[in-house]
Amino acid sequence: MNPTDVSGNAHGRTLVAGIGNIFLGDDGFGVEAVRRLARQPRPDDVDVVDTGVRGVHLAYQVLDGYRRLVLLDATARGGEPGTVYRIEDPRPAPDGPGEALIDGHRMTPGAVLSLLDALSTGTGGSRPEQVFVVGCEPACLDEGIGLSEPVEAAVDEAVGVVLEILRNGRQQDGPAQQAAGHAARNR
Repeated sequence: MNPTDVSGNAHGRTLVAGIGNIFLGDDGFGVEAVRRLARQPRPDDVDVVDTGVRGVHLAYQVLDGYRRLVLLDATARGGEPGTVYRIEDPRPAPDGPGEALIDGHRMTPGAVLSLLDALSTGTGGSRPEQVFVVGCEPACLDEGIGLSEPVEAAVDEAVGVVLEILRNGRQQDGPAQQAAGHAARNR
């Protein structure tokens, strides 16, 4: 899918990116979620990409001028495995002592946003007006392919949260609610 419109820029567009390593169990959540989202009807101005572990590439792609960014990733926040979170306007955490800004094996949403902020400063670009993370509490991040049962069960709910963001824009942080009002899966 081409992230640019016919005029040659991505201004006003939305980028939805799945982040994660499919070889680390539930870390593949974002990749599976965008795979399913890509099969859903969505507005023409929405680009859906499987970024996987290519966080540096994602940061450069966002510099193309997207108005809104939605990242899908395994997000450990202390909830029950399979809990889906919707986080609006996450701010990157400052790097700790000795941490490199770029680590190709650990490009979390915070690392991508930190890199994006640094690149924006250097290029005169800006971060998107709206940034969301739709995350899922992982059960297992050990080596292995495939999602755990609670995370697998939460993927469709996360897709629904993204579709709701695309329809309505701003949402509240916290556990996601399905459109029918059901509580987030906590298996």
